[in-house]
Amino acid sequence: MRDGSQQLWRRLQLLYHHGYLERPRAQLDYYHQTGSRPMVYGLGNKGAALVNESPSHPLRRIRWGEKNRAVGRIFLEHALLVSEVMVTLELACRKADQVQLLTEEDLPQTAEMDTEHLIFHWQVSVSGQVKLGVIPDRVFALEYPQPSGKRERAFFFLEADRGTMPVMRRNLTQTSFYRKLLAYESTWSQSLHKTHFGFHRFRVLTLTESAERAKNLVAACAQLERGHGLFLFAPKTVLAEPNLLFSPVWQNGRGLMASLLDGHVPSQVLPEAATLPP
Repeated sequence: MRDGSQQLWRRLQLLYHHGYLERPRAQLDYYHQTGSRPMVYGLGNKGAALVNESPSHPLRRIRWGEKNRAVGRIFLEHALLVSEVMVTLELACRKADQVQLLTEEDLPQTAEMDTEHLIFHWQVSVSGQVKLGVIPDRVFALEYPQPSGKRERAFFFLEADRGTMPVMRRNLTQTSFYRKLLAYESTWSQSLHKTHFGFHRFRVLTLTESAERAKNLVAACAQLERGHGLFLFAPKTVLAEPNLLFSPVWQNGRGLMASLLDGHVPSQVLPEAATLPP
């Protein structure tokens, strides 16, 4: 363990033993099944009270201890993947220098948002028959400069897919990833992103567990009637190197390779492309 990592580990230990952090119990299954893994910490009630002393960063008024104890293993693993994506995006933007990551807290709040929890959610009619609810795992924007000096924003809905949901089902009353794709396609075709959130356009970014799973999702996306360019898919191996996120390592809904900001940002704004690990 490197010195920096060891210092961080010691600080986490101290915060845990003094009651500021907690260890969600769901992760203890790992130790019985596969041996040692990195420990995940959650904010405790004492830590939340300390953070709330700063009025500029208020937290939700919930029982953090109960939340940590109630969280299940599947939810925990999904939350970790979402966090890993957002952290890697932040690192990628720092290396790009002129590209800035804007999260939910930085985006304009609208009537369609759960403003207390900063959750984007909406309903959309699919094929004029089924009404589906949509709640992305995260919503963010990448802000970048134009040659004119003006700064523009590209908006994204994030889906962190751990492969627990079937890709296709018999009908739309059953949950499936294809149903999610239809909901986003209908959101675009009905311009709900404009009327609800003021986004001029958006893309749906999906990180999944494996290249094989990504291939299956792309195949499902290809069955959509239109809107294939809305979607970008990649296995989570791209998170190994932040520079990869701005490289053409993403597959769109027709299986063509693309980068996050294709057609948006001059090449000199982005860092040198990295190589996808095997």
